[in-house]
Amino acid sequence: MDEQRPWHQLFGLSWEDFCRGTPVRVEREKDLSHRQQLLDLVLLRAEGGPLPRRPPDGFEELAAHNLVSFKSYQEALDGWALNELVGHYVNYRKQASPTMQDLLPEADFRLFAVCVRFPRALAGQGALEAIQEGVYAVRHFTGVIRVVVIHELPRAEHNAMLHLFSANQELAEYGARHYRPHSAETSTLLHQLFERYQKEGLPMWKNLEELARETRKEILQKASPKELLEMLTAEQRLEGLTADDLLQALSPELRAALARRLKDDETSERPE
Repeated sequence: MDEQRPWHQLFGLSWEDFCRGTPVRVEREKDLSHRQQLLDLVLLRAEGGPLPRRPPDGFEELAAHNLVSFKSYQEALDGWALNELVGHYVNYRKQASPTMQDLLPEADFRLFAVCVRFPRALAGQGALEAIQEGVYAVRHFTGVIRVVVIHELPRAEHNAMLHLFSANQELAEYGARHYRPHSAETSTLLHQLFERYQKEGLPMWKNLEELARETRKEILQKASPKELLEMLTAEQRLEGLTADDLLQALSPELRAALARRLKDDETSERPE
């Protein structure tokens, strides 16, 4: 048992005693892990030295562990969101460290909050410190959170990935034109982004339908026959097929068995 734990238990017991007979309820050593808490993104850097490509503004200096919170155009980046990010950091640092007594140094961690819209509430509180265009710093208890505002980032190729998530038509179009794919999953990513824009009624760039058709075609071309069949219902698979088509799809053995079954049915239906 942790040597410090008895002190925590005694501290809780003292509050239980103090609150007995009052409307205050005490819950000792409450487990906070039963409700799932999801951190948007963790960027793990395995080695030092310059990256092979320039990251988006604000992400130039990555630590070994980089915790990222993202707020879409529908969500506000406010004080509560930053408190939540710090809470994730505290929990993550404990889990990533060898032991609770041997925590990894704070220098191994960096916190990032990416938002589409400018966080006016935070600015009104005087919490934002401008670092560069579209990039700010907010101090928390023992460190700094880097805030990246997508709508304020310069139109540069290294920022194109983040501009894909913009609610501004021109910025989103810039992102789509200038984002450079680095993996085979890029077409899927773009297709899903297009669908999200359509679903939420956001303004979309001129060639959206053409680009969507191209990405759908590319995805289908890469899919295996089995994956294509899984996309269809039983009725869709049979649509347009004639009885002869279905018979030809059967093996010779099955066709022979079906012929015998039909013959037996005809024989049994004849009057004696």
